[in-house]
Amino acid sequence: YMTSWSGSSEKKINYLINLIKKTELNAVVLDIKDFSGYVTYDIKNSDVEKYNAKEIRTFKINSLIKRFHDEGIYVIARITVFQDPVLAKARPDLAVQSKSGGLWLDHKKLAWMDPASKEVWDYNIAIAKDAADRGFDELNFDYIRFASDGFVGDMKFPIWDEQIPKHEIIKNFFAYLREQLPNAKISADLFGQATINSDDLGIGQIIEDAYAYFDYVSPMIYPSHYAKMFLGYKNPANYPYEVIKYSMDSALQKIGNWKLEIGNSLATNKSPKLRPWLQDFDLGADYDAEKVKKQIQAVYDSASSTPELINGY
Repeated sequence: YMTSWSGSSEKKINYLINLIKKTELNAVVLDIKDFSGYVTYDIKNSDVEKYNAKEIRTFKINSLIKRFHDEGIYVIARITVFQDPVLAKARPDLAVQSKSGGLWLDHKKLAWMDPASKEVWDYNIAIAKDAADRGFDELNFDYIRFASDGFVGDMKFPIWDEQIPKHEIIKNFFAYLREQLPNAKISADLFGQATINSDDLGIGQIIEDAYAYFDYVSPMIYPSHYAKMFLGYKNPANYPYEVIKYSMDSALQKIGNWKLEIGNSLATNKSPKLRPWLQDFDLGADYDAEKVKKQIQAVYDSASSTPELINGY
């Protein structure tokens, strides 16, 4: 179980440690590069310095990691990759452009990088390597996809030729991550619908592609994010157990099918594990403790109902 967190005030640190000690939580996720594009600790990296991409919110990060480790807490570094307004401003030649001119922005007015840019890959991997060297137990990559949530017909890409399928671009990035971080534990955040869809959702994400390269695959199976009438429910957010159970059953079956398909091939990672993100925010419904517990139970029940796949869970 994980809790996400940004910042480093003593009060917040103490609160988190006490919370973890009193609950089933055993890990913390620190945003080291979030949706803003800023690196949140005092990293020594020439590109980060050149692009003015540092905004220190977490102080003495090495000491903070040690403190969590001393408490037996698993520490994960979260890195937002292709959504990056800071890098887009500094390197518009690598960013998604608007056909009418200037940077393309999503509905939140945030800029995105071209997922086909190897320079963008290397920039984020350099940050990840620094985090690994500081003692983080795992590197978690988010927004590893093509942009959405905006006028997608207005997007123009400086690198992607718009001929190679999006999922091949993203899969190539996954493979490159593993190649460049061969000894690190790495995880991928995916759209929740990747657990049930066979296409790439229009953003390049296919869950089997992630299985091949990541130690942990973390679909964001938030019931509020499923379309109206999913499984026949007018408001899926009101049915957390059913939505999570169905999604996890499907994701586990996909692991089984994927393992059969690859057989003894040279897949990079033959033992991927599912570690879903669950909803604990009010969207579509009020998410109280009961709804959160129903989601957790659904995950347990899905695992116990597919014992033949448990080693891949």
